[in-house]
Amino acid sequence: MTTSTAENTLRLTVDDVGFLLDRLGEDCHPLQFLRELTQNSIEAIGRTPDKSGQIVWDVDWTSYELGDHPVFKLCIADNGCGMTGDEMVRYINQLSSSSSIQSSDGNYGVGAKIAAATRNHAGLVYLSWKGGKGTMIHLWRDPATGQYGLRQILRPDGTFEHWGEIDEDVRPEIIGEHGTKIILYGNAEDQDTMKAPPEAGAPTTWIAKYLNTRYYRFSEGVTIKARQGWEQPRSNSDVNVLRTVTGQEAYLESHKLCSGRVELRGATAHWWILKNEKALGSNSGYIESSGHIAALHRDELYELAGGRSGSAKLQQFGVIFGQRQVVIYVEPNSEEGRLTTNTARTELLVNSLPLPWSEWAAEFRSMIPSEIEEHMQEIASKSREDDHGKSIRERLKNVMDLFKVSRYKPTASGKLEIDEATPHAGGRSGSGDGGRGGKGSSGRGTSGGAVGGIYSTFLKKGGQPGDNARPDLFPIVRWVSEEDGTRGPRDIEDKAARYIEEQNLLLINADFRAFRDMIDHWVSLYRKEHGKIPGIPELVRDSVHGWFEQALVETILGLQALRGSREWSTKDLQDAWSEPALTSVVMQRYHPYNSIKREMGTKIASLKK
Repeated sequence: MTTSTAENTLRLTVDDVGFLLDRLGEDCHPLQFLRELTQNSIEAIGRTPDKSGQIVWDVDWTSYELGDHPVFKLCIADNGCGMTGDEMVRYINQLSSSSSIQSSDGNYGVGAKIAAATRNHAGLVYLSWKGGKGTMIHLWRDPATGQYGLRQILRPDGTFEHWGEIDEDVRPEIIGEHGTKIILYGNAEDQDTMKAPPEAGAPTTWIAKYLNTRYYRFSEGVTIKARQGWEQPRSNSDVNVLRTVTGQEAYLESHKLCSGRVELRGATAHWWILKNEKALGSNSGYIESSGHIAALHRDELYELAGGRSGSAKLQQFGVIFGQRQVVIYVEPNSEEGRLTTNTARTELLVNSLPLPWSEWAAEFRSMIPSEIEEHMQEIASKSREDDHGKSIRERLKNVMDLFKVSRYKPTASGKLEIDEATPHAGGRSGSGDGGRGGKGSSGRGTSGGAVGGIYSTFLKKGGQPGDNARPDLFPIVRWVSEEDGTRGPRDIEDKAARYIEEQNLLLINADFRAFRDMIDHWVSLYRKEHGKIPGIPELVRDSVHGWFEQALVETILGLQALRGSREWSTKDLQDAWSEPALTSVVMQRYHPYNSIKREMGTKIASLKK
């Protein structure tokens, strides 16, 4: 038997590196290059004797002011350790090679090559100083071959090489004896690379916004600045300025009402309640200034969700009202498993699997801090919506059998054989006070699991003893509105409702146009017929909301009956109670119109008396 050795192994090679890089680049966030080049600069500063320095994202003013056809080119400069010409050739022109140690959880040495080079076919020009001597290289995508690599440089003596020496007059102000500057040329020499990509969302502060929302904090001794307002004259120092990038932590700490943490299984949830101030909206251009949620690992933020998606995710964590002022960062514990990112660093992984957001959400709900509960109660108290649940239950009591929601519960003396308990959507899970921790956490466990969680859907031969049961599967209903602060801007925007399965919670958008149009119609009609009778708008609103609420509640009850059937998967059910689907439920007009007409006829008659 022959033992395999390095000498008789034919090494795997890549036939088309250019294609491979382009394909990997497609997996990167369009702004990922900002992180990669910033991180390289941070690590370069960390290799200097005092481990402190500056990083500046700016216009390459040299090429802009001296070029024949001025165009804004983005560049990054740092006063880190710098590189020689030979070092740049070795580090930059090799995949999975960098000046730092390579590891599965490190910077891989591929970040800039994938995220930056694939979006800058015209090239990345590296200018680096080490020991006071400056050299340069030009990493580009050869238009003739489609391959990435170092472009040949014509030296003064007429020879060609892949690095060349540079004059002192191009040295940035922040660079002394050592440091590096990288100029991003885009896909063409005339491309404006300072212009914010379509995905950026903040035209003048896009660099600061991305870095602030990608980093929680920066290494001590590292100062980062980013240019904004560069299209204005440089003399306009109020607009055309370098903004300091701080990361999210500094902002959250300076704008918080209170904060704390909750210890989860395998992770720590850090939370903040922000002050209800103008800054929630006015600072959104350069930082994530209002409620959001993200994963935290090694001072970087992953999978950050703000706006609509952030509100929906915070609701899963039990923050039903006032999400605009609540921030949650979940930090996985490295002891619980191997924490890595994918190669493009778009995802954080635990043992090569996606983060367990659902488990974290359920656990956080069970131990939600009292400060967050009090915050939600304060917001919810602003809503004066009447409770329609009693009247809806009364109207449906004679037809509940038609929903065919069969459930069974385990009992020691049960005469039926049932499947093991099947969890269903509902309230909190977890017990005891384990998992509380840290300043201001005030979290506490509760007994019991999700609503319906002890019930089984199916009979099973040889299963555990059980009896028929009728759990309360009516969803908890909350009407929300941007006007009273129970709904954040753009949350459930122009949609009728959102169903949160884990909590059996139905949030109905009082601002939805179909509801408002129906209210306006009846108020206008009754005012024409009866004049300004006091209380008419309130009575109309109550009636309109009540009948549309019933339509939505019936939909959720009906869908509950489909759970567990062979033809209805979990995804099918989620699609059926999605926001667009629930919106379609309330777009009918004939039946709610006539129901409202009958109810209002009785109420108007009572008012007249």
